[in-house]
Amino acid sequence: MQVELWAGLAVLGYLALLMWIGRQTGQRNSMADFSLGGRRSPWWAVAFGMIGTSLSGVTFLSVPGWVGDQQFGYMQMVIGYLFGYAVIIGVLLPLYYRLQLTSIYRFLGDKIGARSYRTGAAFFLLSRSIGAAFRLYLVVLVLNETLLPETTASGGWLRLALLVTLVLGVIWAYTRQGGISTVVWTDTLQTACMLLAAGAAVWLIGRELGLGVAEIPGAIADSGHARWWFFENWGAGNHGAKQLIAGAFIALCMTGLDQDMMQKNLSCKNLHEAQINMASFSVVLVFVNLMFLGLGALLLMHSELTGMAPGKPDLLFARVALDGSLGLALPILFLLGLVAAALSSADSALTALTTSVCVDFLGHDADGQPTPASKRQRQRTHLLVSAGVGVLILAFHAVNDTSVIAALFKVASYTYGPLLGLFAFALTHPGAHPLTDRFVPAIAVLAPLTGWALEQWATASGFSFGFALLPVNGFLTWCGAWLMAFLGRKGWTPA
Repeated sequence: MQVELWAGLAVLGYLALLMWIGRQTGQRNSMADFSLGGRRSPWWAVAFGMIGTSLSGVTFLSVPGWVGDQQFGYMQMVIGYLFGYAVIIGVLLPLYYRLQLTSIYRFLGDKIGARSYRTGAAFFLLSRSIGAAFRLYLVVLVLNETLLPETTASGGWLRLALLVTLVLGVIWAYTRQGGISTVVWTDTLQTACMLLAAGAAVWLIGRELGLGVAEIPGAIADSGHARWWFFENWGAGNHGAKQLIAGAFIALCMTGLDQDMMQKNLSCKNLHEAQINMASFSVVLVFVNLMFLGLGALLLMHSELTGMAPGKPDLLFARVALDGSLGLALPILFLLGLVAAALSSADSALTALTTSVCVDFLGHDADGQPTPASKRQRQRTHLLVSAGVGVLILAFHAVNDTSVIAALFKVASYTYGPLLGLFAFALTHPGAHPLTDRFVPAIAVLAPLTGWALEQWATASGFSFGFALLPVNGFLTWCGAWLMAFLGRKGWTPA
């Protein structure tokens, strides 16, 4: 009872602090302020907050749980991220700042056409909605299954729905006015909470295993759970070369071609600060992911020592942290970190989704002064977007049977592929033919379907693209756009 009381008080105090930040940063109400914070955000706050957004519940829970199956193989992708971030720093950020974009998908409209602009925005809405639902689902799953054990199936579903509503309601409440200005500062706080919880867990579990701080890295290396590279089987989805390529393209797409992550970068004061933000973020992210993987190895070592029965990998951290054997501090810090993971995984996503709907589909002037009608429409959109993510969480709960991090990257391979192909085509074809724009919606649907069929055929032959299917789908989209441009220049006109 003591743990629950102190944890409850800590969470309530944390939520009160978020609401206060929301009020302090929510004074300006224009679409430009909601979307980009008036381009006044300090780069260091953006960089630190982006770590929390990238980590979310996926890294906080699923990455440590993934160690039992993949060891440290996830680092193959993390190293690949650096190549994708380099392209963002050197190519995409200068482009976005030069064009003074609020929605980055306006670039597709300027280079290819209106249908490409709407298609890119639509695939972002699909990708980020699913991604936000995955991340929130994992955190709510822990609260639903670990803290509040189910009594009946119907009672469990009702409790899950109430938890989802509560979490999304809190996010909506503190972001409804300030938008990205609020998110930059709340995500900074939430990143600190997650890292504090993970760091405390590493120290406490290490102490339980009889390890000093300096001895922990060596013990992890000798644990049999810390292998980084896998090059033996070319056909396996976790082959090192595939993971490096996948990591580069995942970073490029899920950060550089994603309105959510780029909205934060574009809120910096200028291009130089945005580039410093991305460079520092990318380096720190490598070490943070390494810490969470190390935590996963320690959790497995602790479980082997205590004889803890195996369970869902995504719940391993929660089970160890909440069993009370490591003292009072860890459960409280874990719950604070868990709440921070839940909120940081969705607050910027809801803001970016609202921005995209309002600017890309409802025609709001991003730089104009808001009218009472436009402000009401933006707030209604924000509420509807929140509800839509909640529905996706419940749908995912009904069908998920795998690790959330694996599911997240698998879906991203299909939904971000068309975005990658469209941006690549726009950058390499300065004068696209109108025929391309006409067929872009069909190409963006057919390309990932073709990629799925290709993966099924390859798997039957003993080969898997793994997460590297993302650039394959991007290439198929690029080929379709190029073909339409070629046929258009040759004078072909569809019947």
